Amino acid sequence: MQRDPAKDVMTKAYARWAPVYDVLCGPVFLNGRRAAAKAAKLAARGVGGRILEIGVGTGLSFDDYDASTEICGIDISEPMIARARERLNSGRYPYVKELRVMDAGALEYPDASFDCVVGQFVITLVDNPEKVLSECARVLRPGGQIILVNHLYSERGLAAAVERLLAERARKLGLRPEFPFQRLQDWAHAHGGAELIERRKVKPFGVYTLVRFRRAVAQSVAA
Repeated sequence: MQRDPAKDVMTKAYARWAPVYDVLCGPVFLNGRRAAAKAAKLAARGVGGRILEIGVGTGLSFDDYDASTEICGIDISEPMIARARERLNSGRYPYVKELRVMDAGALEYPDASFDCVVGQFVITLVDNPEKVLSECARVLRPGGQIILVNHLYSERGLAAAVERLLAERARKLGLRPEFPFQRLQDWAHAHGGAELIERRKVKPFGVYTLVRFRRAVAQSVAA
């Protein structure tokens, strides 16, 4: 596997993506985005409804939530957050309560602040995925869920070979095709306070994988 992407590389890449992200990536990520939001709404309703979305980007996901939830969104990219604020200023999303430029690896929220944390197409792109996941677990209330949707490494066959071949060039575009599910599973095992409760391919084509972790209800979690 390749090294994790540098933060400055991702920041520059998404500054370039911001003006065209909705047009180019909106349709491509639609099914994965909706699957993650649906899972988040179901999970959060059971324990309160307050959702943190890391890597919220331009706010494309706002339409996938509703008034049963309260959304806070963060992104490391100021141009992306600026686009999200423009979308929020339409007045169509009263349930989106906050948008902030913030590093998902150093969340500026107290422990147990949210009922659900969502990461759509972001966990493979951060420079320390395990640290980000631990931060997500820290700000979750007991019983809350981390919900991720991403393309994950194919692991074998021609697809895996192509993903490895394209890895370095893809990274410069803000993409990472060679991230394995095993890293997520290993994090949960090492962390000790989060359990894997679902892993499934997103229909119709199975290009993306939805992964859900639940924070332990009565157990301290490691950083």
